[in-house]
Amino acid sequence: HSEEDSGNENRRKSVRRRRRTHESSENVKCKSPKASCSGTRRAGRGHGKQKHVEAVTLFEVITMGRSAMQAVIDDWIEAYGSDRDSSLLDLISFFIQCSGCKGVVTAEMCQSKEDSEVMSKMVEELDETAGLQYKKFLAFPWILTVTWPMDTDSVEYPLVQSGPYGRWFHSEFCDFVSVLVAQCQHGIIFDGYLMNTLISLLTELSNSCVRAFRHTCTLAAVKLLSSLVGVALSLSAGIENSQKLYEVQKTKTMRQKSAQQLEKVQRKIAEEKRAEIESMMDIIFKGVFLKRYRDVLPEIRCVCMEELGLWMKLYSSVFLSDSYLKYMGWMMHDKVPDVRLKCVLALQGLYGDPLFLPKLDLFTSRFKDRIISMTLDKDSEVAVQTMKLLVTSDDVLTPEDYKHLLQFVYSSQRPLAATAGELLFSRLLNAVAPASDTQDGSNEDEACKQQTFARLKALLHFYQESELHNHVVYLVDSLWDCGGALLKDWPSFTSALLQDSSSCSPGREMLLVEILVASVRQASEGPVLAGRSGAKKVMSARDKKIQNDDCLKLTEHLLTVLPKLLSKVSSDILAYLMRIPPYFLPECLHAENTQAVSSLLTELEAVLDVHSGPAVLEGGARVFLSLCREETAWCSPARAARDSLVQRWVDRLTALLGESLKVSTYGAADVDLCGCFSSCFHSCHDLSQWGLFDVLSPLLSVESSLEGAPPEVLLEVLQCLSFSMMWSLSTSSQTLTCREKAQAQRLQLRLFCERSHHCLSHGDLSVRQQAFLGVCDVLTAHSYQLRVWDPTSFGPLLYTPSPKLQRALLTFVCLHIFVGSDYDSQSRDHSEGKVEKLEDLHKWRNVLAAYCKLIIHGVLEMSMAAEVFMYYMKYYNDFGDIIKETVYRTRQMDKIESARTLVLCLQQLFVRLKQEQESGGRPHPGVQTFTSIKELARRFALTFGDLVKFRECVVLVHRNGIEFVFQDFTQTPDSSTPLYLSYLTILSEFSSKLLRPDKKAVFSYLQKHTAEHIIDLREECWQPLIYYRASLLAVAEGEDAISYVSSDRKANLPNRLPFSKQKWEGRRAEFSQAQSDFLTITSCFRCEPDDGDGTVEVEL
Repeated sequence: HSEEDSGNENRRKSVRRRRRTHESSENVKCKSPKASCSGTRRAGRGHGKQKHVEAVTLFEVITMGRSAMQAVIDDWIEAYGSDRDSSLLDLISFFIQCSGCKGVVTAEMCQSKEDSEVMSKMVEELDETAGLQYKKFLAFPWILTVTWPMDTDSVEYPLVQSGPYGRWFHSEFCDFVSVLVAQCQHGIIFDGYLMNTLISLLTELSNSCVRAFRHTCTLAAVKLLSSLVGVALSLSAGIENSQKLYEVQKTKTMRQKSAQQLEKVQRKIAEEKRAEIESMMDIIFKGVFLKRYRDVLPEIRCVCMEELGLWMKLYSSVFLSDSYLKYMGWMMHDKVPDVRLKCVLALQGLYGDPLFLPKLDLFTSRFKDRIISMTLDKDSEVAVQTMKLLVTSDDVLTPEDYKHLLQFVYSSQRPLAATAGELLFSRLLNAVAPASDTQDGSNEDEACKQQTFARLKALLHFYQESELHNHVVYLVDSLWDCGGALLKDWPSFTSALLQDSSSCSPGREMLLVEILVASVRQASEGPVLAGRSGAKKVMSARDKKIQNDDCLKLTEHLLTVLPKLLSKVSSDILAYLMRIPPYFLPECLHAENTQAVSSLLTELEAVLDVHSGPAVLEGGARVFLSLCREETAWCSPARAARDSLVQRWVDRLTALLGESLKVSTYGAADVDLCGCFSSCFHSCHDLSQWGLFDVLSPLLSVESSLEGAPPEVLLEVLQCLSFSMMWSLSTSSQTLTCREKAQAQRLQLRLFCERSHHCLSHGDLSVRQQAFLGVCDVLTAHSYQLRVWDPTSFGPLLYTPSPKLQRALLTFVCLHIFVGSDYDSQSRDHSEGKVEKLEDLHKWRNVLAAYCKLIIHGVLEMSMAAEVFMYYMKYYNDFGDIIKETVYRTRQMDKIESARTLVLCLQQLFVRLKQEQESGGRPHPGVQTFTSIKELARRFALTFGDLVKFRECVVLVHRNGIEFVFQDFTQTPDSSTPLYLSYLTILSEFSSKLLRPDKKAVFSYLQKHTAEHIIDLREECWQPLIYYRASLLAVAEGEDAISYVSSDRKANLPNRLPFSKQKWEGRRAEFSQAQSDFLTITSCFRCEPDDGDGTVEVEL
């Protein structure tokens, strides 16, 4: 860009600019000799120190900043006064150059606009031979002709160039138009010549089919109208001042009547000028806006809507009417999000001014429903800005509208939810009377406290009405930006909870605790929530400081108040309150307050001794886990309290289980005691020192008896034993100091697997599922420990699960997830809801993932994944992602073995299908159709993305497939084709993944296996072989097996060798002798007629 370089040199003032000549000025036919220099002006006027500044054109001034722009435009105005024709032609060339046109502009004079012969010349055409386009249009008093190359429309013009240059040019171009009008507003703008020509030029070029002209000139036209609005506003202000002065002059003496008449004349002149400006605006609006606001180019539509909103806001007396507002309403239905966004942003400026609201009544009644529906826009930014628009115009909303809009506080988009939170918070504030400013002292504090309680009640009422009782954290997150002061008022929360319980219902008390816990989490962790996007992922230093201060405040207050709350609330609320201590900040000064910590620990022990619910016990375990961290100040007392509590439980459990094993009966207390260890404490804490494995493992040994442990007890015992084994494996580096301990650990591992294997046949499904998950988790942890332990020290000894256990695990997966799930899902359709189905699906996905981990970690042979891979397509929606990831992981481990597993999967499915077809019985759920197997092979082939990397794997698939079909096949009259010949059709799905040299090698391997057999291509039974061989020969781009099969069969129909079953025995010797010739025939499918000498010519 030579013009851009020139501007940069002028701004830096470091390199002397060279004078240039411009073809656009030279090609203009002018009547005045001054036209040759009218396009060059001084840019340095006003800068006294810069004496040597080269002359520039109007287009070059774009690159020089606003000050230089004003100087050059002043020079242009001066030249316009002396020779307006040549100056106008320079201005016309400027706009054409800004459109990115590198062509030539010529002009010829026109005497009359109404001349029919002249109007017939207004054309826009192209000359394909010369490679040029022509546009001839009328810009009175000239007929202008623009010639440019045909490829101009495909080249980036300045306005759409990528990077900062495009944005900078857009800004400078708009500034040029505004400066031009501002410098001309007191003079030549009203001469009836400049504006008429300029408006005519922009109107004609904005109607061009060339995108560059249309976009650039539309932008110039609407910016010109915006500048004219500024001129009209200044004239209106002058008219008002003149009117005020006229009213003042009327009351004065007769000697001042002349001044009064002068003011009257000046006002009349200003009104005429304003009318003329408004006439220009109307011409531009009708000639450009009305034709371009629905242009095919979204950028043009955006420009029109943006400027229309500006006109309405600045010159509301003319543009803020229903005749103009309707265009804004219509374009809110535009299919491009940017256009809708411009409309919404323009309306924000209108609805934000209370003076404009009366003029928007009809528009609001017509388009309010559309505006509200745009809160559901697929573009998140449009939805957010629409919600902001509704926040500013909440006076026009009805209660039904509020009910709909306030539900967006639960939106998955945080910006939208936060904006809806502003609307909700403003409603809460308006619903609560503000505290009186006249009160002081304790009365003022009490009033603020009552106001806070009232707002909390309003918030609780809204949440209960919304009937979304699992989304408290999302509600708090939505209100956090605007109502953080209310949600961080933890003293008010705790004060409300410590009041007399009769003043608050149990449901509201529970909800208040949930909001308290959610606000504590928000203050500690920030706005990142699962399922909600749009939050800032990187916190600034200011945000981190605010977060740290909030954590200090909540720790100081809740550390002392939480024991009182634990002793007061019911058991249902205890589990929620126990989520608070993990957010305590150890650096808090109150953390060293041993009395407060001791009070909290004492109350925790008392609660856990009394309440045995799983939620309360799990919450207590997590509280002790956070308090027992090494870096905390309360580590020592917390560990002592935990050990004391665990010891009491172990003693009670040992005594109770000893009695239960003797009489073989189990009560509810067993379930509670086992549950407190398995599902709660043992999952968070290492309880190996209490020997729980030896205490609980006898319960599994008596399970087979008629009076064995109930399923609830077995479920908890299995969880506890699996946690015990995983803790033992994870601490092997510290605990295994000799070989005897390693052998004892392996013995425990074997015992656990055997007992869990026995539980896989239990009558209760939950017990079987827990036994399966426990075995998978423990074996996976054992495999991981074997890989990471230091060989120089003692570590876990290798344990390999027995073949029976491996088969039992595979049977469990196939029976419960794949084969039997069809019937289970059908039976549950009417008895269970959607939520229950999703929960069941989640559980079985965990089961399948646990089994796949065993394969990935090498616990099970990779071939055992074949049974899982075969259901990839059948259960793609539910388990496809897990199976696909398993395929990729196994390929990373051993790509050859992974390919063998895929082959084994397809062959097993094919064999089952064949057996099912031969038996003719009822279809088995585990048998898939031939089409589904072929589709599965196609999806497997798609996983081989890198043909070079997986070259050996694909060749292996083909070799194994060919051997599977032809191995151990002996041709007889009764069985002329292999039993599994149709498998070749499935195998052909992998042919596209072969490289060209490998296709030849595979084809040769196929010839080797088919050379010993007699193949009659006329028989339909050999179609799979024909199809497979054609897929190997389809090496050209765009060819496939089907095209090869069709062409080969047509070419061979009249020339087939007459092999028949009746002549089999008689010609067997002949075929044995001509084995090589037959091999060539079967490989090429192109035979020439017999020449009479008994030979066959083969075309290779």
